Amino acid sequence: MRKRSAYMSLSAALAVAGALIIPTQAEAAPNPAAGPIAQTVQTPLERQVLGENNGWASEGTGTTGGSAATDAHVYDVHSKAEMLAAFADAGTQPKIVRVYGTIIANTAPDETPLTCADYAAGTGYSLEQYLQDFDPATYGRSQEPAGPQEDARRLAAAKQAKTIRWDIPSNTTIVGATPDSSITGAAMRINGATNVIVRNLTLQDSADCFPAWDPTDGAEGNWNSEYDLLQVINKATHVWIDHAAFTDAPNLDSSQPLYFNRPYQVHDGAVDVTNGSDLVTMSYNRFSDHDKLLLIGSTDSATRGDPGKLRVTIHHNVFENVGQRAPRVRFGQVDVYNNHYKVAADSPIPYEYSLGAGFSSHLYAEANAFTLPDGITAADIIGRYKGTQITTVGNAVNGKITDIRAEYNAAAAPADQLAEDTSWTPAFRTQVHPAQAVPALLKDSTGPIFTAGGNS
Repeated sequence: MRKRSAYMSLSAALAVAGALIIPTQAEAAPNPAAGPIAQTVQTPLERQVLGENNGWASEGTGTTGGSAATDAHVYDVHSKAEMLAAFADAGTQPKIVRVYGTIIANTAPDETPLTCADYAAGTGYSLEQYLQDFDPATYGRSQEPAGPQEDARRLAAAKQAKTIRWDIPSNTTIVGATPDSSITGAAMRINGATNVIVRNLTLQDSADCFPAWDPTDGAEGNWNSEYDLLQVINKATHVWIDHAAFTDAPNLDSSQPLYFNRPYQVHDGAVDVTNGSDLVTMSYNRFSDHDKLLLIGSTDSATRGDPGKLRVTIHHNVFENVGQRAPRVRFGQVDVYNNHYKVAADSPIPYEYSLGAGFSSHLYAEANAFTLPDGITAADIIGRYKGTQITTVGNAVNGKITDIRAEYNAAAAPADQLAEDTSWTPAFRTQVHPAQAVPALLKDSTGPIFTAGGNS
Protein backbone atom coordinates (compact mmCIF):
# COMPACT_ATOMS: atom_id res chain seq x y z
CA MET A 1 0.00 0.00 0.00
CA ARG A 2 1.48 3.32 -1.05
CA LYS A 3 0.40 6.73 0.23
CA ARG A 4 0.73 9.21 -2.61
CA SER A 5 -0.88 12.33 -3.96
CA ALA A 6 -1.26 12.71 -7.72
CA TYR A 7 -3.53 14.15 -10.36
CA MET A 8 -5.66 12.99 -13.27
CA SER A 9 -4.10 14.14 -16.52
CA LEU A 10 -5.70 17.12 -18.22
CA SER A 11 -5.81 15.28 -21.54
CA ALA A 12 -7.65 12.33 -20.00
CA ALA A 13 -10.14 14.62 -18.32
CA LEU A 14 -10.84 16.49 -21.52
CA ALA A 15 -11.26 13.22 -23.41
CA VAL A 16 -13.86 12.04 -20.93
CA ALA A 17 -15.62 15.39 -20.97
CA GLY A 18 -15.78 15.32 -24.74
CA ALA A 19 -17.16 11.78 -24.78
CA LEU A 20 -19.97 12.80 -22.47
CA ILE A 21 -21.20 15.76 -24.52
CA ILE A 22 -23.86 14.01 -26.57
CA PRO A 23 -26.51 15.86 -28.59
CA THR A 24 -30.07 14.79 -27.88
CA GLN A 25 -33.11 14.76 -30.11
CA ALA A 26 -34.49 17.84 -28.38
CA GLU A 27 -31.35 19.95 -28.16
CA ALA A 28 -27.62 19.89 -27.82
CA ALA A 29 -27.44 18.74 -24.22
CA PRO A 30 -24.85 20.04 -21.81
CA ASN A 31 -22.38 17.62 -20.37
CA PRO A 32 -24.59 15.14 -18.40
CA ALA A 33 -22.00 15.03 -15.60
CA ALA A 34 -21.34 18.74 -15.73
CA GLY A 35 -20.37 19.03 -12.07
CA PRO A 36 -17.93 16.12 -11.88
CA ILE A 37 -16.35 16.74 -15.28
CA ALA A 38 -15.92 20.44 -14.67
CA GLN A 39 -14.18 19.50 -11.46
CA THR A 40 -12.03 16.87 -13.17
CA VAL A 41 -10.22 19.44 -15.27
CA GLN A 42 -9.22 21.35 -12.15
CA THR A 43 -9.50 18.79 -9.37
CA PRO A 44 -8.30 15.17 -9.23
CA LEU A 45 -11.10 12.63 -9.48
CA GLU A 46 -10.49 11.41 -5.94
CA ARG A 47 -10.87 14.91 -4.47
CA GLN A 48 -14.15 15.76 -6.14
CA VAL A 49 -17.30 16.30 -4.11
CA LEU A 50 -20.97 15.91 -4.95
CA GLY A 51 -22.26 19.01 -6.69
CA GLU A 52 -25.07 21.19 -5.42
CA ASN A 53 -28.62 19.97 -6.14
CA ASN A 54 -27.32 16.59 -7.28
CA GLY A 55 -29.85 14.36 -5.59
CA TRP A 56 -30.79 13.80 -2.00
CA ALA A 57 -27.15 13.32 -0.93
CA SER A 58 -26.54 17.00 -1.70
CA GLU A 59 -29.07 18.10 0.94
CA GLY A 60 -27.80 20.11 3.89
CA THR A 61 -24.07 19.68 4.38
CA GLY A 62 -23.75 17.75 1.13
CA THR A 63 -21.41 14.83 0.51
CA THR A 64 -17.66 15.42 0.36
CA GLY A 65 -16.27 12.00 1.25
CA GLY A 66 -12.54 12.06 1.85
CA SER A 67 -11.88 15.10 -0.34
CA ALA A 68 -10.16 16.94 2.52
CA ALA A 69 -7.71 14.10 3.20
CA THR A 70 -4.12 14.99 3.98
CA ASP A 71 -1.44 13.40 1.79
CA ALA A 72 -0.80 10.95 4.64
CA HIS A 73 -4.36 9.67 4.28
CA VAL A 74 -4.30 9.05 0.52
CA TYR A 75 -3.82 5.32 -0.07
CA ASP A 76 -3.03 3.34 -3.23
CA VAL A 77 -4.25 -0.22 -2.65
CA HIS A 78 -3.84 -3.40 -4.66
CA SER A 79 -5.17 -6.05 -2.27
CA LYS A 80 -7.77 -6.71 0.38
CA ALA A 81 -5.16 -6.44 3.12
CA GLU A 82 -4.04 -3.01 1.90
CA MET A 83 -7.61 -1.76 1.63
CA LEU A 84 -8.58 -2.87 5.13
CA ALA A 85 -5.33 -1.45 6.50
CA ALA A 86 -6.17 1.91 4.91
CA PHE A 87 -9.60 1.92 6.54
CA ALA A 88 -8.08 1.06 9.92
CA ASP A 89 -5.19 3.51 9.64
CA ALA A 90 -7.32 6.58 8.98
CA GLY A 91 -10.41 5.65 10.97
CA THR A 92 -13.06 8.31 10.48
CA GLN A 93 -10.61 11.00 9.41
CA PRO A 94 -11.00 12.12 5.77
CA LYS A 95 -9.36 9.53 3.56
CA ILE A 96 -8.98 8.65 -0.11
CA VAL A 97 -8.56 5.04 -1.17
CA ARG A 98 -7.52 4.48 -4.79
CA VAL A 99 -8.03 0.91 -5.99
CA TYR A 100 -5.71 -0.63 -8.58
CA GLY A 101 -6.39 -3.85 -10.45
CA THR A 102 -8.77 -6.45 -9.06
CA ILE A 103 -9.12 -6.98 -5.32
CA ILE A 104 -10.36 -10.47 -4.42
CA ALA A 105 -12.40 -10.80 -1.24
CA ASN A 106 -12.37 -14.59 -0.86
CA THR A 107 -8.74 -14.78 0.19
CA ALA A 108 -6.79 -15.59 3.33
CA PRO A 109 -4.56 -12.95 4.99
CA ASP A 110 -1.67 -14.12 2.80
CA GLU A 111 -3.87 -13.63 -0.32
CA THR A 112 -4.30 -17.39 -0.83
CA PRO A 113 -7.67 -18.01 -2.52
CA LEU A 114 -10.42 -19.42 -0.32
CA THR A 115 -13.20 -21.68 -1.60
CA CYS A 116 -16.55 -22.61 -0.18
CA ALA A 117 -14.99 -25.88 0.95
CA ASP A 118 -12.40 -23.93 2.95
CA TYR A 119 -15.14 -22.06 4.80
CA ALA A 120 -17.04 -25.29 5.47
CA ALA A 121 -13.95 -27.10 6.79
CA GLY A 122 -14.26 -27.93 10.47
CA THR A 123 -17.91 -26.91 10.76
CA GLY A 124 -19.50 -30.25 9.85
CA TYR A 125 -21.47 -28.67 7.02
CA SER A 126 -22.20 -30.76 3.94
CA LEU A 127 -24.51 -29.54 1.20
CA GLU A 128 -25.35 -33.14 0.36
CA GLN A 129 -26.36 -33.84 3.95
CA TYR A 130 -28.19 -30.50 4.21
CA LEU A 131 -30.29 -31.38 1.17
CA GLN A 132 -31.05 -34.79 2.61
CA ASP A 133 -32.00 -33.44 6.05
CA PHE A 134 -34.33 -30.72 4.78
CA ASP A 135 -35.89 -32.34 1.74
CA PRO A 136 -39.51 -31.12 1.83
CA ALA A 137 -40.65 -34.65 0.99
CA THR A 138 -39.53 -35.75 4.45
CA TYR A 139 -38.92 -32.55 6.46
CA GLY A 140 -42.07 -30.81 5.34
CA ARG A 141 -42.75 -27.17 4.52
CA SER A 142 -44.24 -25.82 7.71
CA GLN A 143 -41.07 -24.92 9.62
CA GLU A 144 -37.68 -23.41 8.90
CA PRO A 145 -34.61 -25.69 9.03
CA ALA A 146 -33.31 -26.52 12.48
CA GLY A 147 -30.79 -29.09 13.63
CA PRO A 148 -27.10 -29.99 13.30
CA GLN A 149 -26.80 -29.23 9.58
CA GLU A 150 -28.48 -25.84 9.90
CA ASP A 151 -26.18 -25.05 12.83
CA ALA A 152 -23.20 -26.12 10.72
CA ARG A 153 -24.37 -24.00 7.79
CA ARG A 154 -24.54 -20.96 10.05
CA LEU A 155 -21.00 -21.59 11.32
CA ALA A 156 -19.63 -21.90 7.79
CA ALA A 157 -21.54 -18.79 6.72
CA ALA A 158 -20.08 -16.83 9.63
CA LYS A 159 -16.58 -17.75 8.49
CA GLN A 160 -17.25 -16.41 5.02
CA ALA A 161 -18.93 -13.27 6.37
CA LYS A 162 -15.89 -12.49 8.51
CA THR A 163 -13.74 -12.72 5.40
CA ILE A 164 -15.76 -10.82 2.79
CA ARG A 165 -17.87 -8.31 4.72
CA TRP A 166 -16.05 -4.99 4.93
CA ASP A 167 -17.30 -1.73 6.45
CA ILE A 168 -16.36 1.57 4.80
CA PRO A 169 -15.78 4.22 7.49
CA SER A 170 -17.17 7.74 7.53
CA ASN A 171 -15.49 10.51 5.52
CA THR A 172 -14.16 8.18 2.86
CA THR A 173 -13.76 8.41 -0.89
CA ILE A 174 -13.06 5.04 -2.47
CA VAL A 175 -12.35 5.28 -6.16
CA GLY A 176 -11.11 3.07 -8.96
CA ALA A 177 -7.75 4.36 -10.14
CA THR A 178 -8.54 3.15 -13.67
CA PRO A 179 -11.73 2.06 -15.46
CA ASP A 180 -10.57 -1.55 -14.95
CA SER A 181 -10.37 -1.35 -11.16
CA SER A 182 -12.68 -3.85 -9.46
CA ILE A 183 -13.56 -5.65 -6.26
CA THR A 184 -14.77 -9.23 -6.61
CA GLY A 185 -16.64 -11.27 -4.02
CA ALA A 186 -16.92 -8.62 -1.33
CA ALA A 187 -20.04 -7.69 0.61
CA MET A 188 -19.21 -4.06 1.30
CA ARG A 189 -21.18 -1.97 3.76
CA ILE A 190 -21.63 1.67 4.65
CA ASN A 191 -22.75 0.69 8.11
CA GLY A 192 -23.92 3.60 10.24
CA ALA A 193 -21.28 5.77 8.56
CA THR A 194 -21.74 9.20 7.06
CA ASN A 195 -20.21 11.15 4.17
CA VAL A 196 -19.02 8.38 1.85
CA ILE A 197 -18.26 8.47 -1.89
CA VAL A 198 -17.88 5.32 -4.02
CA ARG A 199 -16.87 6.00 -7.64
CA ASN A 200 -15.34 4.52 -10.77
CA LEU A 201 -15.29 0.93 -9.47
CA THR A 202 -16.71 -2.39 -10.62
CA LEU A 203 -18.23 -4.39 -7.77
CA GLN A 204 -19.10 -7.94 -8.75
CA ASP A 205 -20.18 -11.39 -7.64
CA SER A 206 -20.70 -11.27 -3.87
CA ALA A 207 -21.70 -14.92 -3.95
CA ASP A 208 -22.93 -16.62 -0.78
CA CYS A 209 -21.38 -20.06 -0.36
CA PHE A 210 -24.16 -21.14 1.99
CA PRO A 211 -27.65 -19.99 0.96
CA ALA A 212 -30.35 -20.82 3.49
CA TRP A 213 -33.35 -22.95 2.54
CA ASP A 214 -36.67 -21.59 3.79
CA PRO A 215 -39.61 -23.87 2.97
CA THR A 216 -42.02 -21.29 4.42
CA ASP A 217 -40.96 -18.56 1.98
CA GLY A 218 -43.76 -18.52 -0.59
CA ALA A 219 -45.81 -21.45 -1.76
CA GLU A 220 -42.82 -23.49 -2.88
CA GLY A 221 -40.06 -22.29 -0.59
CA ASN A 222 -36.94 -20.37 -1.58
CA TRP A 223 -33.18 -20.33 -1.21
CA ASN A 224 -32.09 -17.03 0.34
CA SER A 225 -28.59 -15.60 0.12
CA GLU A 226 -27.06 -13.11 2.50
CA TYR A 227 -24.80 -10.65 0.75
CA ASP A 228 -25.28 -7.44 -1.22
CA LEU A 229 -22.52 -5.90 -3.30
CA LEU A 230 -23.00 -2.71 -1.29
CA GLN A 231 -25.23 -2.12 1.71
CA VAL A 232 -26.15 1.33 3.00
CA ILE A 233 -27.43 0.33 6.40
CA ASN A 234 -28.10 1.31 10.01
CA LYS A 235 -28.71 5.06 9.68
CA ALA A 236 -25.90 5.65 7.21
CA THR A 237 -26.30 9.03 5.57
CA HIS A 238 -24.88 11.32 2.86
CA VAL A 239 -23.70 8.68 0.37
CA TRP A 240 -22.80 9.26 -3.28
CA ILE A 241 -22.42 6.23 -5.57
CA ASP A 242 -21.31 7.34 -9.02
CA HIS A 243 -19.91 5.89 -12.26
CA ALA A 244 -19.67 2.42 -10.74
CA ALA A 245 -20.64 -0.95 -12.21
CA PHE A 246 -22.54 -3.66 -10.35
CA THR A 247 -22.91 -7.17 -11.74
CA ASP A 248 -23.08 -10.86 -10.84
CA ALA A 249 -21.09 -11.78 -13.96
CA PRO A 250 -19.58 -14.17 -14.67
CA ASN A 251 -21.24 -16.20 -11.90
CA LEU A 252 -24.91 -15.69 -12.75
CA ASP A 253 -27.68 -17.20 -10.66
CA SER A 254 -29.12 -18.62 -13.87
CA SER A 255 -26.11 -20.94 -14.01
CA GLN A 256 -26.80 -22.37 -10.54
CA PRO A 257 -28.58 -25.71 -10.03
CA LEU A 258 -32.12 -26.30 -8.82
CA TYR A 259 -32.52 -27.86 -5.38
CA PHE A 260 -35.99 -28.84 -4.19
CA ASN A 261 -37.03 -27.58 -7.62
CA ARG A 262 -36.14 -24.01 -6.62
CA PRO A 263 -33.23 -21.86 -7.89
CA TYR A 264 -30.17 -22.10 -5.69
CA GLN A 265 -29.74 -18.34 -5.60
CA VAL A 266 -26.31 -17.24 -4.36
CA HIS A 267 -26.71 -13.46 -4.77
CA ASP A 268 -28.93 -10.98 -2.94
CA GLY A 269 -28.98 -7.26 -3.72
CA ALA A 270 -26.67 -4.97 -5.65
CA VAL A 271 -27.21 -1.82 -3.54
CA ASP A 272 -29.66 -1.90 -0.63
CA VAL A 273 -30.56 1.15 1.46
CA THR A 274 -32.18 0.07 4.71
CA ASN A 275 -32.57 0.46 8.47
CA GLY A 276 -33.10 4.20 8.67
CA SER A 277 -30.42 5.21 6.17
CA ASP A 278 -30.93 8.48 4.35
CA LEU A 279 -29.74 11.01 1.76
CA VAL A 280 -28.27 8.86 -1.01
CA THR A 281 -27.54 9.73 -4.64
CA MET A 282 -26.82 7.05 -7.27
CA SER A 283 -25.73 8.53 -10.60
CA TYR A 284 -24.22 7.32 -13.87
CA ASN A 285 -23.85 3.73 -12.67
CA ARG A 286 -24.23 0.61 -14.79
CA PHE A 287 -26.23 -2.26 -13.28
CA SER A 288 -26.26 -5.51 -15.25
CA ASP A 289 -27.09 -9.20 -15.05
CA HIS A 290 -28.59 -9.17 -11.56
CA ASP A 291 -31.99 -10.17 -10.22
CA LYS A 292 -32.91 -8.41 -6.95
CA LEU A 293 -31.19 -5.11 -7.53
CA LEU A 294 -32.03 -2.09 -5.34
CA LEU A 295 -34.06 -2.57 -2.17
CA ILE A 296 -34.93 0.67 -0.39
CA GLY A 297 -36.60 -0.05 2.94
CA SER A 298 -36.03 -2.85 5.43
CA THR A 299 -39.47 -4.33 6.09
CA ASP A 300 -43.09 -3.23 6.20
CA SER A 301 -42.63 -2.59 9.92
CA ALA A 302 -41.79 0.91 11.18
CA THR A 303 -39.51 -0.48 13.88
CA ARG A 304 -36.33 -0.28 11.75
CA GLY A 305 -36.33 3.53 11.71
CA ASP A 306 -37.33 3.85 8.06
CA PRO A 307 -40.28 6.30 8.22
CA GLY A 308 -39.10 9.80 7.35
CA LYS A 309 -35.78 8.47 6.04
CA LEU A 310 -34.76 6.52 2.90
CA ARG A 311 -34.55 9.65 0.74
CA VAL A 312 -32.75 8.46 -2.37
CA THR A 313 -32.14 9.87 -5.85
CA ILE A 314 -31.43 7.49 -8.75
CA HIS A 315 -30.56 9.32 -11.97
CA HIS A 316 -28.73 8.72 -15.25
CA ASN A 317 -28.05 5.04 -14.61
CA VAL A 318 -28.28 2.13 -17.04
CA PHE A 319 -30.10 -1.02 -15.93
CA GLU A 320 -29.35 -3.87 -18.33
CA ASN A 321 -30.89 -7.33 -17.94
CA VAL A 322 -32.09 -6.67 -14.40
CA GLY A 323 -34.86 -8.88 -13.05
CA GLN A 324 -36.57 -6.72 -10.43
CA ARG A 325 -36.22 -4.02 -7.75
CA ALA A 326 -34.88 -1.14 -9.84
CA PRO A 327 -35.83 0.01 -7.26
CA ARG A 328 -38.35 -1.55 -4.87
CA VAL A 329 -39.30 1.04 -2.26
CA ARG A 330 -40.81 1.08 1.20
CA PHE A 331 -41.49 4.32 3.10
CA GLY A 332 -38.89 6.49 1.39
CA GLN A 333 -39.13 9.42 -1.00
CA VAL A 334 -37.26 8.05 -4.01
CA ASP A 335 -36.63 10.14 -7.12
CA VAL A 336 -35.97 8.06 -10.24
CA TYR A 337 -35.27 10.05 -13.39
CA ASN A 338 -33.37 9.84 -16.69
CA ASN A 339 -32.42 6.18 -16.34
CA HIS A 340 -32.30 3.68 -19.20
CA TYR A 341 -33.82 0.25 -18.56
CA LYS A 342 -32.72 -2.32 -21.16
CA VAL A 343 -33.98 -5.89 -21.32
CA ALA A 344 -32.62 -8.15 -24.06
CA ALA A 345 -34.79 -10.79 -25.67
CA ASP A 346 -32.22 -13.37 -24.56
CA SER A 347 -31.58 -11.88 -21.11
CA PRO A 348 -30.09 -14.46 -18.72
CA ILE A 349 -32.11 -12.89 -15.90
CA PRO A 350 -35.90 -13.44 -16.01
CA TYR A 351 -37.69 -10.09 -16.00
CA GLU A 352 -40.34 -9.43 -13.35
CA TYR A 353 -40.70 -5.63 -13.05
CA SER A 354 -38.60 -2.49 -12.69
CA LEU A 355 -40.37 -0.08 -10.32
CA GLY A 356 -41.66 -1.64 -7.10
CA ALA A 357 -44.30 0.24 -5.11
CA GLY A 358 -43.91 -1.17 -1.61
CA PHE A 359 -45.53 -0.41 1.71
CA SER A 360 -45.98 3.34 2.34
CA SER A 361 -43.66 4.11 -0.57
CA HIS A 362 -43.28 7.43 -2.38
CA LEU A 363 -41.67 6.74 -5.74
CA TYR A 364 -41.47 9.43 -8.41
CA ALA A 365 -40.36 8.17 -11.85
CA GLU A 366 -39.82 10.80 -14.53
CA ALA A 367 -38.31 10.80 -18.03
CA ASN A 368 -36.90 7.30 -17.91
CA ALA A 369 -36.44 5.21 -21.04
CA PHE A 370 -37.46 1.54 -21.21
CA THR A 371 -36.19 -0.63 -24.05
CA LEU A 372 -38.19 -3.85 -23.87
CA PRO A 373 -38.40 -6.94 -26.08
CA ASP A 374 -41.54 -8.60 -27.40
CA GLY A 375 -43.48 -10.23 -24.57
CA ILE A 376 -42.75 -7.50 -22.01
CA THR A 377 -45.14 -4.55 -22.03
CA ALA A 378 -45.43 -1.16 -20.38
CA ALA A 379 -47.91 -2.73 -17.93
CA ASP A 380 -45.12 -4.99 -16.64
CA ILE A 381 -42.80 -2.14 -15.60
CA ILE A 382 -44.52 -1.52 -12.26
CA GLY A 383 -44.88 -4.09 -9.52
CA ARG A 384 -47.16 -3.51 -6.54
CA TYR A 385 -46.04 -4.78 -3.12
CA LYS A 386 -48.61 -3.25 -0.76
CA GLY A 387 -48.01 0.23 -2.17
CA THR A 388 -50.96 2.49 -2.91
CA GLN A 389 -49.47 5.25 -5.05
CA ILE A 390 -46.75 6.11 -7.53
CA THR A 391 -46.02 9.05 -9.83
CA THR A 392 -44.86 8.47 -13.40
CA VAL A 393 -44.24 11.42 -15.71
CA GLY A 394 -42.94 11.56 -19.28
CA ASN A 395 -41.41 8.10 -19.47
CA ALA A 396 -40.72 6.44 -22.83
CA VAL A 397 -41.26 2.78 -23.72
CA ASN A 398 -39.44 1.69 -26.87
CA GLY A 399 -39.15 5.30 -27.91
CA LYS A 400 -42.79 6.29 -27.31
CA ILE A 401 -43.90 8.51 -24.42
CA THR A 402 -46.16 6.29 -22.32
CA ASP A 403 -48.19 6.71 -19.16
CA ILE A 404 -46.83 3.61 -17.46
CA ARG A 405 -49.01 3.99 -14.36
CA ALA A 406 -52.11 4.05 -16.57
CA GLU A 407 -50.84 0.99 -18.46
CA TYR A 408 -50.24 -0.82 -15.18
CA ASN A 409 -53.69 0.08 -13.83
CA ALA A 410 -55.40 -1.03 -17.05
CA ALA A 411 -53.95 -4.51 -16.58
CA ALA A 412 -54.18 -4.73 -12.76
CA ALA A 413 -57.02 -6.03 -10.65
CA PRO A 414 -59.22 -3.42 -8.89
CA ALA A 415 -57.57 -4.15 -5.54
CA ASP A 416 -54.12 -3.50 -7.02
CA GLN A 417 -54.73 -0.08 -8.55
CA LEU A 418 -52.14 2.62 -7.87
CA ALA A 419 -53.09 6.27 -7.43
CA GLU A 420 -50.90 9.22 -8.35
CA ASP A 421 -48.70 10.27 -5.43
CA THR A 422 -49.30 13.98 -4.84
CA SER A 423 -47.60 14.08 -1.44
CA TRP A 424 -44.26 15.45 -2.65
CA THR A 425 -42.32 16.93 -5.53
CA PRO A 426 -38.66 16.01 -6.02
CA ALA A 427 -36.00 18.65 -5.46
CA PHE A 428 -32.21 18.42 -5.69
CA ARG A 429 -32.09 17.60 -9.40
CA THR A 430 -29.63 18.15 -12.19
CA GLN A 431 -31.07 18.80 -15.65
CA VAL A 432 -33.92 16.45 -16.56
CA HIS A 433 -33.47 15.37 -20.18
CA PRO A 434 -36.32 14.19 -22.43
CA ALA A 435 -36.88 10.46 -21.99
CA GLN A 436 -36.45 9.78 -25.70
CA ALA A 437 -32.95 11.28 -25.56
CA VAL A 438 -31.79 9.18 -22.61
CA PRO A 439 -30.54 6.04 -24.45
CA ALA A 440 -28.13 8.04 -26.62
CA LEU A 441 -27.17 10.31 -23.75
CA LEU A 442 -26.11 7.38 -21.58
CA LYS A 443 -24.67 5.13 -24.28
CA ASP A 444 -21.01 5.69 -23.37
CA SER A 445 -21.17 7.69 -20.15
CA THR A 446 -22.08 5.25 -17.37
CA GLY A 447 -19.95 2.96 -15.25
CA PRO A 448 -16.22 3.36 -14.65
CA ILE A 449 -14.74 5.68 -17.29
CA PHE A 450 -12.27 7.80 -15.33
CA THR A 451 -8.61 7.61 -14.41
CA ALA A 452 -7.39 8.87 -11.05
CA GLY A 453 -3.96 9.93 -9.92
CA GLY A 454 -1.42 7.85 -8.08
CA ASN A 455 0.93 5.05 -9.03
CA SER A 456 0.11 1.49 -10.04
